[in-house]
Amino acid sequence: MSLVWCEIDEAALIHNVRLFRALVGPDVILALTVKANGYGHGLVESARAFVRGGADWLSVHSIEDAEALRAAGIAIPIYLMGPVGLTQLARLNGLDLRMVVYNRETIERLDELGTSVRLHIKLETGNNRQGVPSHDALKLANMIAAAHSGLSLDGLCSHFANIEDTTDHRYARQQLDVFSNAVRLLEDNGHTIPIKHLSNSAATLLWPDQQFDLVRVGISGYGLWPSKETQIAASLVGRSTINLQPALQWKTRIVQIKNVPAGQFIGYGCTFMTSHDSRIAILPVGYFDGLDRALSNLGYVLCRGKRASIRGRVCMNMMMIDVTDIPEAGLEDVVVILGRQGSDEVTAEQHGDWAGTINYEVISRIGLHVPRQLVEDVEQAADHKDPYRAPNQS
Repeated sequence: MSLVWCEIDEAALIHNVRLFRALVGPDVILALTVKANGYGHGLVESARAFVRGGADWLSVHSIEDAEALRAAGIAIPIYLMGPVGLTQLARLNGLDLRMVVYNRETIERLDELGTSVRLHIKLETGNNRQGVPSHDALKLANMIAAAHSGLSLDGLCSHFANIEDTTDHRYARQQLDVFSNAVRLLEDNGHTIPIKHLSNSAATLLWPDQQFDLVRVGISGYGLWPSKETQIAASLVGRSTINLQPALQWKTRIVQIKNVPAGQFIGYGCTFMTSHDSRIAILPVGYFDGLDRALSNLGYVLCRGKRASIRGRVCMNMMMIDVTDIPEAGLEDVVVILGRQGSDEVTAEQHGDWAGTINYEVISRIGLHVPRQLVEDVEQAADHKDPYRAPNQS
């Protein structure tokens, strides 16, 4: 029996893949991103569900992620979009990866190793993170063409800087123009670019006319909107009926219940004092597990389908909640940190608002040590009649 765990709804992940397939059509490569431990959903668990749903490719950040997927028997194409150190390049052999490139040293080293790999040049269009300007992209393409090993130019890619945070997409349109001009530059100089790609989740949801050859779906593959602004923009372009299904529920159990008299402090720093006799439950989850300390005295969880406020500071491995108004709450009851219980729900967006961050960070920070349980239907995940009680209780 776990005291802290995440349930991952496989049916929801499959639904989201099929939704995006319907949006992009059969001719666009659908790449689901599983970096950051599958956005907190589990690397291998989410990858397998996406494959079952019909994903064409998977995208990862590190060579370690790619190795783990291949070791787990994942056979579909993998796009490695994060950095690879020069001393790591020899590990590419046998992995059959597509790989992003933006340094000439990487191409030189791959050529020295005799590595056969399909490369995607990262173009700088205005995000100023990874990537090179158009004239340097042409130089890299020339280097790839001149390589003596099995290197090939498989794609040209870039990444939007300001499509999620606004409903004004003029900057994103400028990036599109830079990208299109770079495509023409390379093609005019004799280079064939089999796969051109720029769209992330937001662009895929909003711009069906700008999908190019491949879309890289990230957070929305897990059923979450990239931002409130993206939802508003989707509504403005007639796409408000898109039904994304969140797949993750984060749960824990009550490990102690105590009666605390009025006028007593709770937790470190004495930041909360009871104003009346209270019933306080202890949960074995804290900021080490990924629960933001900013939720101290601010957020709530669901216990017996009702809201229970966080009292005192979130600790490293524990937190306290007020169950005074939930008299039926008992030892080892299941408590929902993220997800639905009864008719209520706590969302990653709410956690983000409480902590002053975004849903991406909320889910991706859930600790790697927290078990992920892939279930066919989260609503039927409990194996006992009372969904709020532990299985070994009546």
